[in-house]
Amino acid sequence: MTTTAVPAVAPAARRRPGTATVLRWEVAKLAAQVRSRALLIGAIVVPVAVVLIFNTQLPPKDTIYGRHIHTSGYAVPLFVLAFAHQWVLPLLAALVAGDIFANEDQHGTWKTVLTRSVSRTQVFWAKTLTAVGFNLLVLALLAASTITTSLLVVGTQPLPGLSGQLIPAGHALPLVIASWATAVAPMLGFTALAILLSVTTRNPTIGVAAPVVAGMIMQLVSSLGGLDQGRRLLLTTPFEAWHGLLTAHPFHAPIVTGAVVSAGWLAVCLAPAHRYLRRRDITGG
Repeated sequence: MTTTAVPAVAPAARRRPGTATVLRWEVAKLAAQVRSRALLIGAIVVPVAVVLIFNTQLPPKDTIYGRHIHTSGYAVPLFVLAFAHQWVLPLLAALVAGDIFANEDQHGTWKTVLTRSVSRTQVFWAKTLTAVGFNLLVLALLAASTITTSLLVVGTQPLPGLSGQLIPAGHALPLVIASWATAVAPMLGFTALAILLSVTTRNPTIGVAAPVVAGMIMQLVSSLGGLDQGRRLLLTTPFEAWHGLLTAHPFHAPIVTGAVVSAGWLAVCLAPAHRYLRRRDITGG
């Protein structure tokens, strides 16, 4: 009688979590934060209050579309957009992105994160995608709340164009939505800048405040004369690209240029941030 040896079954190899798994962790962590929920609620509620307040005030005629906020509901979102890009949008872009890496340093949780069989590259892109997705959601809620409230409170009257033409209501709404959409590119640029500062400084305060200060400095520089070529490279310039959509003969070159410049800022900021995170000493504290 012969016996056949049964080969031992090797235990199944443990599968390492991928970037999608790490992304779910980061989204869950962000969703659990009170600050994140407050920002989302604020993006919906604050525009309602702003529109109601301005509807009872004298129109600020020295601001673009300020003189039309009582005569067309489509003018109010453009007026708010022109005001928000000065410091509100850079701040919203930095509130999460400027803290998402530095928060791990502040609480000393990097070692815990990296013992989950995940690489630093996976953590980097998961956190980056979480910050980008959150900022895009905040911008979408802010735009939707502002436009909806403006139309309900002021009305759907035709929109005066920047060339003096009158834009019918049916055509004005897509233009207003497109104007807000042009803010996506520079928002991503400021998000990348905040991520770079969050990774390199390891300080949440610097990661959040520095992009706002940088945005204000850029606006001050852009207001100086004789810097037309250099002004195109500033991250705040694409926030004004929507002006070309509201003229009698629309032009889109500033939008394209702004998207290219914002993509450049995105690459210039994320590449060194990723390299720094991969090389820094975390195990040594």
